[in-house]
Amino acid sequence: MYKKVIIFILLALGMFTVRAGGAADKKRPNVVFIYASDLGKGLLSAYGQKHFTTPNMDALVRDGVSFGYAFGGSAPAYARASLLTGYRDCDKNKWRISRGGVYIKGDTTDIHEQEDFINGNSILLPENDLYLPQVFRKAGYVTAQTGMLGLGNTSTRRLMFLYGWDYFYGDLDYMRSQGFYPAFLFENERINMIEGNTRADGGRGYVHETENEVTFGDRWNMDGKKVYSPDLIIEKTLEFMREFKDMPFFLMYSAPLPGPPSVRAIHPEVAGNGELTQIEKEYASMVKLLDDHVGVILSELRSLGLEENTMVVLASDNGHDICYLQENRIERPFRNTKTGEVFDNSYSKYYSDRAGDVFNGNMGMAGLKRSNLNGGINIPLVFYRKGALKPRVCEDVVSGYDILPTMADLLGIKLETEKDGISILPALTKGRKLPKNRLVTVSSDDGPAIIVNDGWKLRFLNNRKKYELYNIRKDPEEKYDVILRFPDKAEELKARLTEQCNGNIENGIIY
Repeated sequence: MYKKVIIFILLALGMFTVRAGGAADKKRPNVVFIYASDLGKGLLSAYGQKHFTTPNMDALVRDGVSFGYAFGGSAPAYARASLLTGYRDCDKNKWRISRGGVYIKGDTTDIHEQEDFINGNSILLPENDLYLPQVFRKAGYVTAQTGMLGLGNTSTRRLMFLYGWDYFYGDLDYMRSQGFYPAFLFENERINMIEGNTRADGGRGYVHETENEVTFGDRWNMDGKKVYSPDLIIEKTLEFMREFKDMPFFLMYSAPLPGPPSVRAIHPEVAGNGELTQIEKEYASMVKLLDDHVGVILSELRSLGLEENTMVVLASDNGHDICYLQENRIERPFRNTKTGEVFDNSYSKYYSDRAGDVFNGNMGMAGLKRSNLNGGINIPLVFYRKGALKPRVCEDVVSGYDILPTMADLLGIKLETEKDGISILPALTKGRKLPKNRLVTVSSDDGPAIIVNDGWKLRFLNNRKKYELYNIRKDPEEKYDVILRFPDKAEELKARLTEQCNGNIENGIIY
């Protein structure tokens, strides 16, 4: 009821209007956007995962329109900023990424001070240049985000409202959201203290530490870890759908899952799997929890009678990450387990079978999160709407920053400013092909990359000051650099990539 009161107050103030007709209609459905964290394509059994199943996400892939060449960011901060603005993440003029870890503490004594600093140092789009939730709000939708973040590494309550969210519940700090027992979470303007959660870091999981007795003992030491935040977040997600089932809504369930292992129990499906170590079972259980939550959301839509009138989108912010390091299994720095050679992502690229990654989360592609290789940026992207979208696989090159223009097209909202993304609605609803020269760009710790719909991909490596050229339709694993064979194509793409990065090719990342 609290959420409804806030929305009605906003309605009274004229901050947004709900179009006539009550619930969403056939042309403008509700939209539920399930945005996972670090969900590599290979973690879904629909894409080849062998050690556990993901039946609910698989059902979306089977019954929806899935994209084989969808690209997010190389890391969450890039991806989320790009998604919410509709601009490529090589453009540094549209936002400023604040540092993470600002709210990692057990109390709230200086939150206002921290928020004032972030607010004062943020870059906002001009008033007529819409963020994703503002597009929906302009169409008369109620907007909500549950889970983690708003844009970048750290956000504020004021910024969440300015981005266009009518309701928010969750965390506003990326690093803090990797702890699943936080002392507090944000709910609109309120700070909700969580009784029994007393650890300043929220029990933050071990992301880049090799498994040992200390890390294992700390994960399973439940002192100060009473309430599991994914339970709170999914319940708030369901509450929102129930409260606003009679109004058109846009809901982003921004899951902190899979994330680093932090489970209350090993999932029964993997508990007896002798091929997995303890920490691998814990990580698999995190993926299973995400899949369970997807199932809960789909079930709730059915029970509310909203399934046919709701478009469900499943995506990840970036490619696969390794959060289950273990000696003599998979270790940092990542290296070839047979030769001992450290991967440099150029002359020696990371591949799961060479690194010892039992899950093959990047689906056999080269690279991981933070890289501009396909394994770091190629994401699962699926659109599902019962009875309205014909199940199929679309092989066009698309990007996370295409979501905003696509939703504007779906809702009949004319954008007053030109975005970097384009509407892919014709590909979704009519099976139309995108132009062969359509391109997307992605920044990364390696450097920026440009991918063209005809299959050409040019990547730049900052550390070596070199370019590499691939045709990912013929060579999706990026094994063969053909830059010497196709110098004219390389020069063409160098010029286009430099333009996309505002002339600064060696600074293609936004930190």
